[in-house]
Amino acid sequence: MHRITVTEASQVAEARRRAVAVAQGIGFDETAAGRVALVVTELATNVVKYGVPGEVLVGTYEDGTGSGVEILALDKGNGFQDLGLALRDGHSTGGSAGEGLGAVRRLSDAFDIVSRPGLGTAVLARLSIDRTRTPDGVPGFGAVTVPLKGETANGDAYAVRERDDGWTAIVSDGLGHGPEAAKASEEALKLFRRHRDEPPAAILAAIHAGLSHTRGGAISVARYARDRATLALAGIGNVAGAVVSGAAMKRTVSLAGTAGHAARRIQEFEYPMQARDLFVLCSDGIATGWSLDAHPGLAGAHPTLVAGVILRDFARARDDATVLVVRGDPA
Repeated sequence: MHRITVTEASQVAEARRRAVAVAQGIGFDETAAGRVALVVTELATNVVKYGVPGEVLVGTYEDGTGSGVEILALDKGNGFQDLGLALRDGHSTGGSAGEGLGAVRRLSDAFDIVSRPGLGTAVLARLSIDRTRTPDGVPGFGAVTVPLKGETANGDAYAVRERDDGWTAIVSDGLGHGPEAAKASEEALKLFRRHRDEPPAAILAAIHAGLSHTRGGAISVARYARDRATLALAGIGNVAGAVVSGAAMKRTVSLAGTAGHAARRIQEFEYPMQARDLFVLCSDGIATGWSLDAHPGLAGAHPTLVAGVILRDFARARDDATVLVVRGDPA
């Protein structure tokens, strides 16, 4: 994802330029790209007016609901005292070219927002490449992944693959950062796709064996089994997971080592997980003490918005950062 710091009006134009480039890059026509420009301008202007310090993240998405451009506006401002008023169509959020967050919601194919006084605001807008398509249910997963500031290559990577009985997911954190870390994670995902039907420990063992020619990294592989209501996880290194069930959170175990180079053993651990629970998997660009406690009800939000709030509140400045959020069963 492109990550644009937004603290002054001049950076709104940069956010708009990046977003339009992303949209055009996946086939948006001029009219659709103009819709993206309006949305990102409104969101970035809102951050400047009310949410400094803040940032805008722009990327693409592809899941059961379709594909398109994804925009996250994350800030640590004062938050909204009256979110209902802020969302009223035509209520301007401060001199932008649009008509406020209500217009953003109307222009978006998927929209979600969380805001708490004193903690800031997070807004997600998704704009589909095919507006004639009827979304197939709600998204089962969402993620944010950003490189270390100043880098263009991202050493982190993730993937989710649906199965008849659930899903399998991976987060890979290549050792260090930059192009060589990215190569390690790219290879890890290739091996994941090749072995995805095997159990998590077997997938991880294949990845470990196949990364010896790279610098290696930290990797966790998880599988949710719907009929058994369980999550099985095998991990090497500090890619940390947790099952979130209401107000309770159970952190998962990953064993010490570096995939591709040093792993004393590979072992699966199993955890209870119900259909409406969340599984969250983070690279070590996210502080291990992350929590949703400050945001009651956030677990029910769009998975990408949940990931964005965790990134905003718990990202470390010294590394690439990835947060993957997967629902047990979105149906």
